Amino acid sequence: MGLTLTEKILKAHVVDGEFVKGKEIGIRIDQTLTQDATGTMAYIEFEAMGVPRVRTERSVAYIDHNTLQSGFENADDHRFIGSVAKKHGIYFSRPGNGICHQVHLERFGIPGKTLIGSDSHTPTGGGIGMIAIGAGGLDVAVAMGGGAYYITYPKIVKINLTGKLAPWVSAKDVILEVLRIMSVKGGVGKVIEYCGEGVKTLSVPERATITNMGAELGATTSVFPSDEVTLDFLKAQDRASDWTELKADDDAVYDEVLDIDLSKVVPQAACPHSPDNVKTFEEIGTLKIDQVCIGSCTNSSYMDMMKVAHILRGKTVNPGVSLAIAPGSKQVLNMLASNGALAAMIDAGARILESACGPCIGMGQSPNSKGVSLRTFNRNFEGRSGTKDGQIYLVSPETAAASALTGYLTDPRTLGEMPRINMPAQFMINDNMVEPPAPESEMESVEILRGPNIKEYPETAPLLDSIECAVSLKVGDNITTDHIMPAGAKILPLRSNIPAISQHCFTVCDEDFPRRAKNLGRSIIVGGSNYGQGSSREHAALAPLYLGVKAVLVKSFARIHRANLINAGILPLTFVNEADYDKIGQGDDIALDGIRRAIIDGKTELILVNRSKNAEIPVLCELTGRTKDIILAGGLLDYTREQLGK
Repeated sequence: MGLTLTEKILKAHVVDGEFVKGKEIGIRIDQTLTQDATGTMAYIEFEAMGVPRVRTERSVAYIDHNTLQSGFENADDHRFIGSVAKKHGIYFSRPGNGICHQVHLERFGIPGKTLIGSDSHTPTGGGIGMIAIGAGGLDVAVAMGGGAYYITYPKIVKINLTGKLAPWVSAKDVILEVLRIMSVKGGVGKVIEYCGEGVKTLSVPERATITNMGAELGATTSVFPSDEVTLDFLKAQDRASDWTELKADDDAVYDEVLDIDLSKVVPQAACPHSPDNVKTFEEIGTLKIDQVCIGSCTNSSYMDMMKVAHILRGKTVNPGVSLAIAPGSKQVLNMLASNGALAAMIDAGARILESACGPCIGMGQSPNSKGVSLRTFNRNFEGRSGTKDGQIYLVSPETAAASALTGYLTDPRTLGEMPRINMPAQFMINDNMVEPPAPESEMESVEILRGPNIKEYPETAPLLDSIECAVSLKVGDNITTDHIMPAGAKILPLRSNIPAISQHCFTVCDEDFPRRAKNLGRSIIVGGSNYGQGSSREHAALAPLYLGVKAVLVKSFARIHRANLINAGILPLTFVNEADYDKIGQGDDIALDGIRRAIIDGKTELILVNRSKNAEIPVLCELTGRTKDIILAGGLLDYTREQLGK
């Protein structure tokens, strides 16, 4: 029996565990990336481990999230990250060089390698044939120190692509179709592997758009084969030597198979407030719009921008629409400036933003109240744009540009004949905004530069034998990390200051939560299904940790957030019977006795006593040998210190 592409790459990197589906495996990590919203804490954690130099093949620190500098905090964080990178062997992509996933695809991604990043859209690297996985910052710190990264051996879903996209239909429409079919929960515990003759019709940037939004499926990652199309892309980046042909065996066996005929995919949009609320334009009907934003790590490639420039050339943006465009990297921006495409955008009335994440994370360009905003981004969670009642639709660059001209949601197929825009035979290459680290012989002389906003990792302690506390918060289904730990220009600068940022924890759901949780001293949170979906931000675990949250009890978890809770030493519990969710309420007093002994003995079912309602509720605490040890130690940082001490 042959192997899937996923199995081939994972098998070549397994260093711990059984290579059996459903079992935990530890894999060797070749590359890591961080961004500045998560990077400061990741490097504080790396320093705390006491490892002098990174042990990966390539680690890169990107500045792309917190680039709106309205105070000293972001600039101080950037300076700190740059100095840590220089000292400890990490490449440093300076502000203005571009969005981490776009730049990594262009300059560093290598087929067949493993990559983890402290950003949930790290799976973008699957477009070039990597196993690229989003993770918490502490997981990345451990990998930089030479430690393995642990995942459950996933189920592998084959998406068999046939046919070819019709004119004006894009890769964004393909992943929206997959989301429509599978939902935001459909990829949990799975890797999505794209196969079939249709793969050959998609460029690397198009493939990267699809793997990028695989994160919205809840998937561990997504991956395309490395073929002649991949080679052409790497040649154009002067990196042909990085290419390796990679594909699944013809007789590979998959856990699930989904067939998609590219020729039947149509332009569509993800409607508020979820990436899987996908509808055709006919279903949406007439929709007047207020804003259009084009860019993000999903759709800011050179090819995307050239299509947008063609649509806008010689025209004027509708007077009722604000159009903002952010090219994904300095390379893309340079090329647009050189060939006249940037001038066409500016002439049409577009507002050109810097090459950064920007509006995608609520960093500027919030729409007007109740405003309808079409965005080429990957998430449209309620309030993420910075406007609480903003109506955010996710669309392709072609749809976005066409709609910016008309003032209404517009099918780009009405634009007439689509021009042929070819992938460049040679990209403009200038890595002068990537600073290499100091040689190992000089690292001792490098000073780490810390600003007053940079605080230490929250205090942790080994797991108690019993937890007796109150329920500080009860929430429903599909709670995102944006609900738990909001982003935006006011809050993101506090990412390196857990005491300060914790004051914003869950305020989207309950403004009084931080004060109540802190006053309780210790508490648990109760939630519904798919709890913690969305961003990889470990602050959604670190802020509750600081506020005294000892356990989270839900119907089901999103993968990265559950891992982050374990890393923080917070007990992840699930209901045995989902109906028991109704037997526990906010403010109830609960008790979990004998937890430590039960976990040591390998018991997975515990009894939670709700003293307020005189009810016993069976709950699951499913921990493997390693995650069991992490929870017992008080978190991954404590566990790693113990292992290094041994």
